[in-house]
Amino acid sequence: MKELKAIILAAGEGTRMKSKMSKVLHKVMNKAMVQRVVDVAKKSGANELAVIVGYKAEKVKENISAEGIKFFVQQQQLGTGHAVMQAIDFINDKDDYIILYGDTPLIREETLKNLIEFHEKNNNGVSIISAIVEDSAGYGHIIRDNNSNFLKNVEYKDCTEEEKDVKEINTGIYCYKGSSLKKALGNLKNDNIQGEYYLPDTLEIILKSGEKVDAMTKGDVSEFFGVNSRAQLAIAEEILRKRINLQHMENGVTIINPEQTYIADDVTIERDTIIYPSTFLEGNTAIGEDCEIGPNCRLTNVKVGIGTKIQFSTAMDSSIGNNTVVGPYAYIRPESQIGDNVKVGDFVEVKNSVIGDGTKISHLTYVGDSDVGKRVNFGCGTVTVNYDGKNKFRTTIKDDVFIGCNANLVAPVTLEKESYVGAGSTITKDVPEKALGIARNRQENLNGWSKK
Repeated sequence: MKELKAIILAAGEGTRMKSKMSKVLHKVMNKAMVQRVVDVAKKSGANELAVIVGYKAEKVKENISAEGIKFFVQQQQLGTGHAVMQAIDFINDKDDYIILYGDTPLIREETLKNLIEFHEKNNNGVSIISAIVEDSAGYGHIIRDNNSNFLKNVEYKDCTEEEKDVKEINTGIYCYKGSSLKKALGNLKNDNIQGEYYLPDTLEIILKSGEKVDAMTKGDVSEFFGVNSRAQLAIAEEILRKRINLQHMENGVTIINPEQTYIADDVTIERDTIIYPSTFLEGNTAIGEDCEIGPNCRLTNVKVGIGTKIQFSTAMDSSIGNNTVVGPYAYIRPESQIGDNVKVGDFVEVKNSVIGDGTKISHLTYVGDSDVGKRVNFGCGTVTVNYDGKNKFRTTIKDDVFIGCNANLVAPVTLEKESYVGAGSTITKDVPEKALGIARNRQENLNGWSKK
């Protein structure tokens, strides 16, 4: 049975990046370019992938994750055709192969699926993605006959004056029959000034063998934008950011200023939520309906319920419930579960804790390694003292507890239901249900002291 496979070229150094690491490991929207290409290849239906590595090969291997990957090393970079030759043992006659590039991270899944469908429907030996551009200088040009049949691919430097006026360019992304690709690579020559093997030369070889070659034209040329410098990296980031933000707005999300909003690919946002400027939503963050996020927020792998408001705050690897208010200037650290109708106010830090529904932590408080019940009130300046210098301990605060300001709760300690803690107390023992825990010296007034 025929399968779809992918070959991804990722061997180049990328000298214009002026970087210690491989060009393809530079990130666009917080994900390495080559990983983006691997992901889209998998989503388009490629079960097995060959990644051609060269410069910093081991680092590139370490930073790619997906099932069904095989790596092939290109010791010398002698052209794109030479790169594909390194994977000759990966190429089977019966399968189809898409060719992609580790520095072209904006290609879409639907585009590759359209290419594969076009390729199979027309029974082509090789199918090309082409694009119409105003300035075609520097690109390979697709030359067709009067009936729009593919005739040849001509590199710009070899174009006649008439051919230079052609606006249809070769993007370099192909889908081959395995048998066609294998035969063409066997006949590829390097009789050029550079002494390199060029993959576009396989098109003429396949055409001359009697097989069909054709190009599928794609309108959005930004998908084929290659990154060779830091400036181009920033352009790719901008293109992808706009694409993602537009998709969310089309799905019913209000983004006040898309130019200043950064949303990663895997983030989900439900309708009627408002995202304010300078907000970063990263990882597997999921936000429910009717929320207000931002301004100046960073959420990483955070699940947010319905109707919650978060402003000027950071949260990571945690969950925040419905109709909860966070911020300004709050910090939700990993493994925290914030309940419904909770207030986490200004300069509050929560870490590895469960906060029950209706609890108020209004300001200047640290809650770490704690299990907090419902409707608890934290006074200003409360600290759960969870670390003795060697080990960390948990604090348990049960429902309807009231904690006065400037209290220290030295773990392990439990505050039972409806108990109270007096302001300024350092609590080292459990407080029974409905009791008042107080630990401070009795006030004394020294009359006439100021005259001394």
